[in-house]
Amino acid sequence: MSETKRESTGLDAPRLLRESFDAAVAAADPLRIVAAHLPEPSRDGRTLVVGAGKAAASMAVAVERAYAGSGARLEGLVVTRYGHGMPTEHVSVIEAGHPVPDEAGERAAAQILQLVSSLDERDRLIVLVSGGGSSLLSLPAEGVSMADLRATTQELLRCGAPITEMNIVRKHLSRIQGGRLAQASRAPVTALMISDVAGDDPSAIASGPTVPDPSTYQEALAILARYEASVPAAVLAVLQAGACGKREETPKPGDPLFERVDNRMIATAHNSLAAAAALFRARGVKPVILGDTVTGEAREVARVYAALVREVRAYNAPFAAPVALISGGECTVTLPRVHGAGGVRPRGGRCSEFLLALMTELDGMPDVHAIAADTDGIDGSEDNAGAVADPGTLARAEAAGMPARRQLEAHDSWGLFDALGDLVVTGPTRTNVNDYRAILIL
Repeated sequence: MSETKRESTGLDAPRLLRESFDAAVAAADPLRIVAAHLPEPSRDGRTLVVGAGKAAASMAVAVERAYAGSGARLEGLVVTRYGHGMPTEHVSVIEAGHPVPDEAGERAAAQILQLVSSLDERDRLIVLVSGGGSSLLSLPAEGVSMADLRATTQELLRCGAPITEMNIVRKHLSRIQGGRLAQASRAPVTALMISDVAGDDPSAIASGPTVPDPSTYQEALAILARYEASVPAAVLAVLQAGACGKREETPKPGDPLFERVDNRMIATAHNSLAAAAALFRARGVKPVILGDTVTGEAREVARVYAALVREVRAYNAPFAAPVALISGGECTVTLPRVHGAGGVRPRGGRCSEFLLALMTELDGMPDVHAIAADTDGIDGSEDNAGAVADPGTLARAEAAGMPARRQLEAHDSWGLFDALGDLVVTGPTRTNVNDYRAILIL
């Protein structure tokens, strides 16, 4: 990091940015927040805990701790991403593939559906839902193979489809998502949700296994057409059959089955942004939350933010420095069908691409520092959460043989920030409220 990191304000900008990210993650830590939202366990039957997502293991540990000594007959199974497991006593943890599903996730989802189907009215079902669950809780519909589902997921990721639209497709290729898990339960259901989607739509988080699904097979087909997605013939056949009424739709709003379901949102991106804002305020920097639902191509979002930064630097408007511009949500990166030209392969994710695009637009503007990182600890293809940048980033990258514009065109933001030692590496945080971005203007 640049030796000029400590500005005339006395603030250590990189450290402050990293602390703000840590505050955002802490606000969504399951070990801190789950217990307050749990229902009473069943007194006459079993309390079954199932779940899926990057936070699933941590949420399961929190449930076990909260119910310790209660006498509850606690059991269950959750599935999380490889490397995100934690030791548990009563709830089994299985690790599986993300963002592309695999057979481990398929087996776990089948077990979960079987367990839930065995419950009766005396029991209680607790479902732990967090980001990543759409991939991890993958139980393909009849007529669709895991290979078909993998290929469809990879294609939608390549096309840059927003997660909400991806999940509409996946719900209609699943035996367990889109409200079907709740449909399988005769016991009362309490679902605790950690939101990783813009707008906190519960039907989109992990593809809504306990939530009524307002989307349709026809919408799923329209999404594939919009992105000109090339998917297996079996996938198209299933969706077309559903659109023609030859397959049962997902359970819809108003279905009486949801009268026994209580869906509780326990962590959101906005709560995490508010925690980061409180930290900036305590350090004498005015925080401005630009929104927790920011979506779109990472480069295009960076251009808009760069224009705002230039306005602040030139005119102290619409906000006066020192100020921290904070936002959340989920940008996208659309990769070309053929990439890796010149021997540079895409590395990184939407956070580091946003950050590199932002600094390229600002072109070494003084007194501007930034961080962009995913609250789950993984930004795209590598093992970092994101990166930090400062006014000297572009010059140092050039000196290191990593010209910023070349790296941006190659979608290799990771290579640049790795060479500069500016990656943010946390390891798995075991939560996920989506991306965190903060631009500090001093």
